[in-house]
Amino acid sequence: MSEGEPIVRIAARGDGVTADGKHVAGGAPQDRLLADGTLAYGLHHVEPPCPHFGKCGGCQLQHCDEEVLREFVTSRVLNAAASQGLEPAHVLPTHLSPPMSRRRATLHAAIVAGIPVLGFREEGSHKIVGMQECHILRPELLVLIGPLKKLLRARTGRFAADITLTLVDQGVDCAIKGLSMEGLEETEAMLDFARETGLARLTLDQGYGPEALWEPDQVTVTMSGVKVGFPVGSFLQATMDGEQVLVEQTLEWLGEAGLTADLFSGLGTFAFAMRDGRRVLAVEAARDAHLACKSASGLAGNTVHALHRDLFRNPLLPQELAKFEAVVLDPPRAGAKDQTVRLAESEVLKVIYVSCNPSSWARDAARLIEGGFRLEAVRPVGQFRWSTHVELVSLFTR
Repeated sequence: MSEGEPIVRIAARGDGVTADGKHVAGGAPQDRLLADGTLAYGLHHVEPPCPHFGKCGGCQLQHCDEEVLREFVTSRVLNAAASQGLEPAHVLPTHLSPPMSRRRATLHAAIVAGIPVLGFREEGSHKIVGMQECHILRPELLVLIGPLKKLLRARTGRFAADITLTLVDQGVDCAIKGLSMEGLEETEAMLDFARETGLARLTLDQGYGPEALWEPDQVTVTMSGVKVGFPVGSFLQATMDGEQVLVEQTLEWLGEAGLTADLFSGLGTFAFAMRDGRRVLAVEAARDAHLACKSASGLAGNTVHALHRDLFRNPLLPQELAKFEAVVLDPPRAGAKDQTVRLAESEVLKVIYVSCNPSSWARDAARLIEGGFRLEAVRPVGQFRWSTHVELVSLFTR
């Protein structure tokens, strides 16, 4: 047996952990921590594909093979459930998004030592790692890095900006925040950038909210065959394959359920998928997302009824929930504390909970269990490949 302490698991923030609890940056299961503090690599340690790994904060787990990545995503969900004393009756196969599949990302730009730098930030720091390549972004987004750098090099003065790139039906939606535009020359440079790169839309927020500088056609995203207007900054599942898995699993679990409520519905990712053969109520607090969903539903023949309501301040009450055969909810990272309390008090028989935070999900799941639900099944999903960010879809019945 080789010397050193074996790494036995990956911690929630990506460190390797030995059997006696030592945390080791860059360690993978079956690596060994040697007496001098270095690592002897084991079977599951692989060469990170990106030269920025270890410095760039966009990825934490590129040194781990596929088996470890899958186990990490799975264990994050099951450990969160166990922390609340919960055990799902069935754990479905974990889905991992492949490399170069992210269709949305926010990059950061600033002047550093007189030179513009564009990329993700270092882990736990505001320092930006100048991006030369990236193995998580869709090629349609990655190809814009060079033109963006060229645009920034032409700027004068200091700046600190956030640049959000999102793949939409018409191409790439580029939203820049924190970059001022002064004079005709800078305006023309922005428009030339949009035109030459074929952007679907270019918006600029100079401190007064986003303003569209370039949008030849209305920007949309297609959800289950329905084109939905895409307001600037709206939420979209990180990968198309991840969205497909979440939607298909939800539909499978819904089965023959009739009238269904989609809570925290956003643009209608799940609502439009559920519209065939059943009536759907889509409830969303963000007005622009609600209006986009409502408008798209009208154009599609009023297949979904959209309701504008803040479920954090004003959750659906048990008597309002009584008419629904099933409820689907996909809340933000904070979870749906008050709404799950009302669901637990209701007569709803089936709840499908999609989450991007296993911790808040487990807290809410415990409330549902206290209300008489059973945790029938869970499916972990790793859309943010090589990162410690984990998602899931789960089924509760009673």
